[in-house]
Amino acid sequence: MALGALLFIPAAYTRMFGLFLTGLFVQGTGLAILQTASNPYVTILGPIESAAKRISIMGICNKIAGVISPLILGAIVLAGMDKFDKKYLSSLDEIQRNITLDALAGRIIIPYIVMAVVLILLAILLRYSSLPDINTDEEEVEDKESHHTRTSIFQFPQLVLGVIAIFLYVWVEVIAVDTIINFGKSQGIGFELSRYFASYTLAAMVIGYIIGIITIPRYLKQEFVLAVSALFGIIFVICALLATKAPYQSSMLISLGNFSLSLPFDLSVFFIALLGLANAIMWPAIWPLAIDGLGKFTKIGSSLLIMGIAGGALLPLAYGRLADMFSPVSAYWITVPCYAYILYYAVKGHKIRAWR
Repeated sequence: MALGALLFIPAAYTRMFGLFLTGLFVQGTGLAILQTASNPYVTILGPIESAAKRISIMGICNKIAGVISPLILGAIVLAGMDKFDKKYLSSLDEIQRNITLDALAGRIIIPYIVMAVVLILLAILLRYSSLPDINTDEEEVEDKESHHTRTSIFQFPQLVLGVIAIFLYVWVEVIAVDTIINFGKSQGIGFELSRYFASYTLAAMVIGYIIGIITIPRYLKQEFVLAVSALFGIIFVICALLATKAPYQSSMLISLGNFSLSLPFDLSVFFIALLGLANAIMWPAIWPLAIDGLGKFTKIGSSLLIMGIAGGALLPLAYGRLADMFSPVSAYWITVPCYAYILYYAVKGHKIRAWR
């Protein structure tokens, strides 16, 4: 991941889009390996019934960074970007245009150097930490009904259905975070203000994680919270689409001492941001439900779940196609069947232990 971050330095100097993509690919590869190790580790480190609580604690750390980073990077990298449109750039001569584009690309160098340094320090800390090793490789898994030892990862319906749930969940999470800016712009809110909307969604996710930490498993079971979350996802999408018919726009003021920030507020955008609340417990809950009882197949099962993240790369293309055909607002209807499937997995799918 640190190497991928460092690749952004030559990418910025050369302004080669392929090199930017290479840096992202290297970072994504490292992140996939990290997720494959960390999620099952945290899941089986304690009782399976409270796994969603432990993963929610990780999620808070993840999403707090996600809330802060758009604000910091927005101020450093995206400040004043509204004026650098195609019309403005085309009005410059070639030399001025290259100087301007070089300056814009150069804004990312310092942030990505900082990321690389932090990741290297984290790697060193993990290398010399005293975390216990958990080995599931020797655990045999039997079908309780037939008493035959299972020999294939695909003999676990709860996992296969869970991979599909992860595939769809990551999609709806990506949609809620990455399209909310364009959604706001479709409601007539400029980029200078709408760039903060992703932080709204991520802040809602942090609230959802906190609710999960407090309630699971002391008051609520993780599968029940997953079902409620999926149901709220459907409700919030419908409310957002209905709110666009009669949009309400105002602003809210955040004050801290001498610092104040006026942020836009739109009712339909508010409901899209609330999808962060609905999505928060899905990842923490799907994981333990999917790998419960896998035994020696836990590692490969975790790898398959991580591969489900590809939903966040593939399915947004479908959303984009629908947004081009209809509108960024109407395209949100495609998330409803995704939430419906996750609701099915929470209520019934995770309980299936053998194919019929």
